[in-house]
Amino acid sequence: MHSPLHHGFLDKLNQHLEFYKAWANRPKMIGAIAPTSIALARKMASVIRPGSRLPILELGPGSGSITRSILERGIAPENLISVEFSKSFIPGLKHRYPGVRFVHGDAFNISQITRNFGIKKFDVIISALPLLNFSLLQRFRFIRLMLRFLEPGQPIVQFSYGPNAPVPARSRNFDVAHLDTILWNLPPARLWTFRRRAEGITPIEPLCLDKL
Repeated sequence: MHSPLHHGFLDKLNQHLEFYKAWANRPKMIGAIAPTSIALARKMASVIRPGSRLPILELGPGSGSITRSILERGIAPENLISVEFSKSFIPGLKHRYPGVRFVHGDAFNISQITRNFGIKKFDVIISALPLLNFSLLQRFRFIRLMLRFLEPGQPIVQFSYGPNAPVPARSRNFDVAHLDTILWNLPPARLWTFRRRAEGITPIEPLCLDKL
C-alpha cells in the first residue's frame, strides 16, 4: 500500500506532465513555462469571500493549482465554474476536483458559457489567461466583458509576467490596482485587480489605443 505522501508526489508529477505536454503542443495558449506556484495560487484565491452565494469563475485552470486554492477557501465545488481552452487538461482536472463545473471552451466566449449555466453574476473572476499574448484591443475588450458579470467593486484577479498591468488604468469604466508581486513563482509574477466602477460599464466607449 502506498502512503499519502507517495500518492501526493505522483499527483504532482502527473500535473507537471500534463502541463508540459499542453505547453509543447500550444505554447502561446499556455503562456507560462511552469505550473502556477502554490504561493501565487493562494494569493489569487485570497480575494474570495467564502460567505458569498454567488459562484466563482476561474479562467485557465491548467493543471489545477489555482483550482485547489479556490476550493481551500471554502468554496463548494459546484459553486466553481472553470473554463479551460486546452482539452488535454480537462480529464485530469475532473479527476482531481470532482464536482467542479469544468468547461472546455474559450473564455472570450464567456457570454455563451454563462447562458448555458443560467448564470448572470459571479462573485469574483480569477484569471490565469496569458493576456499579454493578445492585442491590447483584445485585452481591453476582455476586461470590459468580464466586468459585466461582476458587481461594482468586486474584482477580476489577473496575473502577468510584465512590469505593467496587461490592461492600462486609463478607462473611465474600471479601476486597476497592483495586488502583489510573487517572487516564489517561475517566472516571478505580478497580480492585478480590475474593478468595475459604480457607474457601470457604458454600452459603447470610444476607444483610442494611443491613449490606453
